[in-house]
Amino acid sequence: MRPALALCLLLTMMTPNTIARNTDRPSPPAAVSTPVPPPPAWLPALDALYDAELRVAGLEDRTFTAEHWWSVATPLLERGRGFRVDGIGRSVEDRPLQHVRWGQGNKTVLLWSQMHGDESTASMALADLFRFLGEHPDHPLVKQLQTNTTLHVFPIVNPDGAARFQRRNVQGIDINRDARMLATPEARALKALHDQVRPMYGFNLHDQRVGYRAGDSDRGTAIALLSPPYNHAADVNDVRTRAIEVAGVIRSALEPYLAGHIARWDETFDPRAFGDLTTQWGTSTVLIEAGGIEGDVQKQRLRKLYFLGLVAALDSIASGSHAGVPPALYRDLPENGDVWPDLLVRGGTLSVPGRPPARADLLVNFRNPLTETDGAVADVGDLGTKKARRSIDARGLFIVPIPGHAGERTVIEANDDDAEETRSPLPLTPGATARFVLSRDPQGRDVVWILDGSVDPATPAPPAR
Repeated sequence: MRPALALCLLLTMMTPNTIARNTDRPSPPAAVSTPVPPPPAWLPALDALYDAELRVAGLEDRTFTAEHWWSVATPLLERGRGFRVDGIGRSVEDRPLQHVRWGQGNKTVLLWSQMHGDESTASMALADLFRFLGEHPDHPLVKQLQTNTTLHVFPIVNPDGAARFQRRNVQGIDINRDARMLATPEARALKALHDQVRPMYGFNLHDQRVGYRAGDSDRGTAIALLSPPYNHAADVNDVRTRAIEVAGVIRSALEPYLAGHIARWDETFDPRAFGDLTTQWGTSTVLIEAGGIEGDVQKQRLRKLYFLGLVAALDSIASGSHAGVPPALYRDLPENGDVWPDLLVRGGTLSVPGRPPARADLLVNFRNPLTETDGAVADVGDLGTKKARRSIDARGLFIVPIPGHAGERTVIEANDDDAEETRSPLPLTPGATARFVLSRDPQGRDVVWILDGSVDPATPAPPAR
């Protein structure tokens, strides 16, 4: 084929967005992307139904306990609506671990959520799913799911962690890294349920850090997907093929809402992780991670999209329509990229009693990034071209600690969910609670803005100067 003709054919295969990216990055040319098919035809109607008839009231704050979640969800789980709820164990602190079953089909699906106690978006979406299944029995999607699938759901795997809104269980163990040793009662309950059900499909439902970017872009990741590998080579067998197809279905459903904000998790195999091992055990598993949408402080918008993505995935399983979905819909997703820190105070002058003044930038991370609460100093100094989710221009202002005990605070390093803890009792040093004012004078008398651990939503930044 002549070179000129080959080039013309290549350009006709590329989408307008792909061509635009190539003009922005002349070297090297971007690879051809697979066009994303339109979402399911039923999606607009289900979207329109959601707010009035599917969203479950009482879960507007994402920091709920397991007891609260069950008080909201239990009225939805009536036997007359096809649900069965069984106890499958007790947590370390003797909270009940419960399994919800629904459906009569031969395609078994296991969904588990909140094995990290501070990752609650999926648990909210599952309550909405239960309402949809129970209150809309004549909906064509519900009929198809009931006939062709049996859903097994283990909501809130880590109720002790949820009680504290913390990642790990009360023993300090990450349950999602306990699939091999099974040291925790919560992990043993999940493994026993998997062995009992022997699901064809699995959904490992999580939240991820809000700061993740989609690839090397400046765009935050709202949803990340993964077909977990079953070995270190990340080989693809029939089990993974089905999971990759289902992930492609989820992307197609959510692309109209989140184009450019959907990413793919790293495929490094971890022999301790439940998603990896359930794939190894023969379950086509999809990991779904809810990141963040700026301004969606309680993840209510993401909750809706999580629900719609789950329904699309389950519908494709019930109908078999995921078969033959191009794997490139999954493979073309950018990997999760850098984690941007939360708040950068740039260009101020540190004014700490007993220390010489110093021109410095100040970086703050929050335990709850979307609400900007429980902040700690993450870095101090010349932070150069460092990027953050939000920046404050402090040029001409002094950064003055609020008088009193600085308060020790645990800091999690930005790029490592399993990082070691560091502590510092000194104000305005890494590890210290973020308690300071921005002031026009070095004594902190002429205050223009305050950060006392958490950002006041009424004054998220200093007034414009």
